[in-house]
Amino acid sequence: MSYYRNFATVQTDLKNGTTTCRQLVEQYLTRIEQEKHLNVFTEVYADEALQQADRVDQKLANNQAGRLAGMVIGIKDVLNYQGHGVRAGSRILENFTAQFTGTAIQRLLNEDAIIIGRQNCDEFAMGSSNENSAFGPVRNAADPSRVPGGSSGGSAVAVQAGLCLASIGSDTGGSVRQPAAFCGVVGLKPTYGRVSRWGLIAYASSFDCVGPIANTPEDAALLLEIMAGPDDFDSTVSSQPVQAYSAGKLPDRPLRIAYLRDGVESTGIDASIREATQRKIDELRSKGHTVEPVDLSLLKYLLPTYYILTTAEASSNLSRFDGVRYGYRAKSDADTSTMDLLTLYKKSRTQGFGDEVRRRILLGTFALSASYYDAYYTKAQQVRRLIREETERVFAQYDFLLSPTTPTTAFQLGEKTDDPLQMYLADIFTVQANVVGYPAMSIPNGTDETGLPIGIQLMAPPFAEGALVALAKEMSKEI
Repeated sequence: MSYYRNFATVQTDLKNGTTTCRQLVEQYLTRIEQEKHLNVFTEVYADEALQQADRVDQKLANNQAGRLAGMVIGIKDVLNYQGHGVRAGSRILENFTAQFTGTAIQRLLNEDAIIIGRQNCDEFAMGSSNENSAFGPVRNAADPSRVPGGSSGGSAVAVQAGLCLASIGSDTGGSVRQPAAFCGVVGLKPTYGRVSRWGLIAYASSFDCVGPIANTPEDAALLLEIMAGPDDFDSTVSSQPVQAYSAGKLPDRPLRIAYLRDGVESTGIDASIREATQRKIDELRSKGHTVEPVDLSLLKYLLPTYYILTTAEASSNLSRFDGVRYGYRAKSDADTSTMDLLTLYKKSRTQGFGDEVRRRILLGTFALSASYYDAYYTKAQQVRRLIREETERVFAQYDFLLSPTTPTTAFQLGEKTDDPLQMYLADIFTVQANVVGYPAMSIPNGTDETGLPIGIQLMAPPFAEGALVALAKEMSKEI
């Protein structure tokens, strides 16, 4: 069965009567059933999606449909959708039902997007391989023995395998872009504060961003246009006007593009990725753009800074999950009918959280402890400021910063689960955008010799998503 790869074709076929929203949803439901082995969806809203499709078909017939009529999407299991379960891939939120709909999701619904289901992810968005979910690992559609990347792995595979047209994920250190690269699709992390976090289950509040995953830069841009903008429920959201990102244009002059020297020359990067990145650099130069290498003196401090600060914020954010108010609660032992409150907290959190989440809570609590606060947390905040200043100096000279999205292609399931450090290194190129709050985008950049997708990452100055999308569109035409 063929399936749609861009929204423009869907709109054309809806307009000429080739298909209907109901038929689209039926086709996606069929594919979801066929690809169940990939473990993408934790819940499929089959009946509800069909009912919503019928309503949108009626709106189309009456010329009253929104901008996303016919767009069938999935949402990562960290986004609240009222009346539907939300688990964050964790046992701790067992049987929890969202009490409200997050701002980003509501804005998509207002434009007649059809939500087909909830997508698997690393527990509380903590992971680079989607192996940390209470629902089991997601598998890469290009090779089911390999990981899809994380933490938005289910969202990326859903687009890759044609289980929906686009997905909404979250990106704290690359969680939209890294799985997009592993799966050969487009992942866009907006500027911090461009999209409201209201309704997003927090991992690290000063890093978290809601972002789209799609087949094309245009579709990702359209979704961002609709989700972005001020929100009274989130004080960190920017009040800057939202641009028409899907119609963004590049400056009428040759571009100045920097690329990370380590991304092309370091032997720690897969040869196939280095070669693919170099080819793209050569193509940009052949079009008259200036493309020059840069070295970030603080590159080796990126990951330590990121993990100290995010684990500290996670320690604080996840303290609310205590087994008392909602979600999983530990049972009393067989020989005791009751347990004291402290024991209830300990048992509920130990049993409810997975290994990786417990590891990060412990690391963050240590970094925030009285004895080590200045040595770790305060120092990491200072380094974060220095990284931002160095990034600002780069963008004072260049329009964009280019790098591979990941140092390797998708690795085998289980290959890095026993070595957290190697797993964390998968984020080496993506965390900078979150540390400094800049927009970044991963687009497909061919495949390696075994057919596994390769991604290339573009970063732009704050609120320059329109130019970022325009360059991504230009580069995507060459692939």
